[in-house]
Amino acid sequence: MHELLLRLDGVTAGYAQDIDVLREISLEVRAGEVSGLIGLNGAGKSTVIKTICGFLAPKAGRIELDGESIAGMPPHHLIDRDVCCIPQESSLFPYLTVEENLLLPLQGRKKLREVAAERYEEVLGIFPALEEKRRAQAGDLSGGQQKQLEFAKAWLQRPRLCLIDEPSIGLSPVLAEEVFGWIEKFAQSGMGVLLIDHNVRRVVRMSDRIHVLSLGRITASGGRKDFEGDLHEQVRQWLGLDF
Repeated sequence: MHELLLRLDGVTAGYAQDIDVLREISLEVRAGEVSGLIGLNGAGKSTVIKTICGFLAPKAGRIELDGESIAGMPPHHLIDRDVCCIPQESSLFPYLTVEENLLLPLQGRKKLREVAAERYEEVLGIFPALEEKRRAQAGDLSGGQQKQLEFAKAWLQRPRLCLIDEPSIGLSPVLAEEVFGWIEKFAQSGMGVLLIDHNVRRVVRMSDRIHVLSLGRITASGGRKDFEGDLHEQVRQWLGLDF
């Protein structure tokens, strides 16, 4: 069994004192595996990532990285613990060049600066469209190119844990398939990945373990084989929807 990286145990969280968006959430992410989190809009999927990243402090439960509590830890401290997040919204600086955006996460991190030159050339080989655009401002890139830059920035850091929120939203089917290929490459390199995406079938097909989130609670969990069959009908049942 692969090494356990991230563990949520009974996590409850919300944006207001008396309103809980997440209710007793428990899930795990292991090195070299993709853990998929699926659910309807408003189920609380992005809130899970915000809580892990320290933008939202849990009211109850534990969030552990390598067996140590990280609940409420500031996001910049998590970066130093080799945790990376690719958010649904762009995290790029539009007036900086592609190259500047790529290298920005390495600033102040001596360990990564020492391998920056080697990794930078590797990244441009994996994402060749960025080679031609590396002097261009990030804000001038197409939506697909900006998504490439987000993933290239993560690959350059080579984190142990990567949290990915709705990476294919707004992309054409061809570009979305490229994105899922990059995620598989991340896992094959040994990263643990927590993946949220509206393409339920694709998430199930590429995830080692899947969790269904409905109204802030995990209503079903299992391996890929547990989710085979008539996926549409099964997911509707797991989400508690009426036919």
